[in-house]
Amino acid sequence: MEIDLPTVWAGIIAFAVLAYVVLDGFDLGVGILFPFFRDRHDRDIMTNSIAPVWDGNETWLVLGGGGLMAVFPVVYATVLPALYMPVILMLLGLIFRGVAFEFRWRTTRGSIWWDIGFWLGSTVAAFTQGIALGALVQGIEIVDRAYAGGWWDWLTPFSLITGAAVTVGYALLGATWLNLKTSGDLQARSRRIAMWTGGATIALIGVVSLWSPFIDQIYFERWFGWPTAFFSAFVPMLLAVCAFALWQGLTTDKHLQPFLAALGLFVLSFIGIGISFYPYMVPGALTIEEAAAPDSSLMFLLVGASVLVPVILAYTGYAYWVFRGKIDPEEGYH
Repeated sequence: MEIDLPTVWAGIIAFAVLAYVVLDGFDLGVGILFPFFRDRHDRDIMTNSIAPVWDGNETWLVLGGGGLMAVFPVVYATVLPALYMPVILMLLGLIFRGVAFEFRWRTTRGSIWWDIGFWLGSTVAAFTQGIALGALVQGIEIVDRAYAGGWWDWLTPFSLITGAAVTVGYALLGATWLNLKTSGDLQARSRRIAMWTGGATIALIGVVSLWSPFIDQIYFERWFGWPTAFFSAFVPMLLAVCAFALWQGLTTDKHLQPFLAALGLFVLSFIGIGISFYPYMVPGALTIEEAAAPDSSLMFLLVGASVLVPVILAYTGYAYWVFRGKIDPEEGYH
């Protein structure tokens, strides 16, 4: 049986992007929440909770971006020029955030400025990721396999809403992560923040979901046409289940359940985007087949990915297993 290499690679890229969102999302969320925790000791515990895993989480961003360039070069060459500004701001945010994470431990008097940098870098990275997603959903103008739009086409009310949705959603992931990893007053405040950010996240998901089908006829037919509407209906039903699990977990002092429920909201939202996009890589412009590199290149790269992806999964899982459990408030990052 012949392997559909473009579809296989589309699945690998989608998995890498999803892994980045759910893993790096919560540690970006921890940074976004810094203004709600003014005490330095609280902030130290917050950063200790992500210290063993935050940089490893960004491996998936490298895999997704590098894989896109190698496997779907036309998409990389057309989407990147359309999103230069948000992508550059995202990378600057991630770089500044990483520097601030390390430097805040090296000074006491100036740590407040590095804390601001950590918050700002995390927030900018999250917001621009959402803007890039919104710009991609609303469509990118492509003519003769080249970007034909303007410099500011990415900046629209819809992309700003998706930027806000991702930022608030990451804050929810950060709050539920802190609820899982901390104890005492810090955990209690994180749980209260998770209630508010959870409600805001669900509301913003609703706004984006109701807006999206009216952006493009393809989305409308995919969500409301038969027989795809039958399968599409399961996404909002499962979102409601995750929303209830989040609320129930937070109100009954569960630790792991709210975090898993918040992850479920992101996974289901990602599946919803996949339902809207398939079989396009760039909605309405480039399909998976049209955008893919030659099969010989895809097979060559697949051999490397079949080794690399399991290795990344193994060491990522091992890191989370080794550093499982609650954070000791007296331990420090070195």
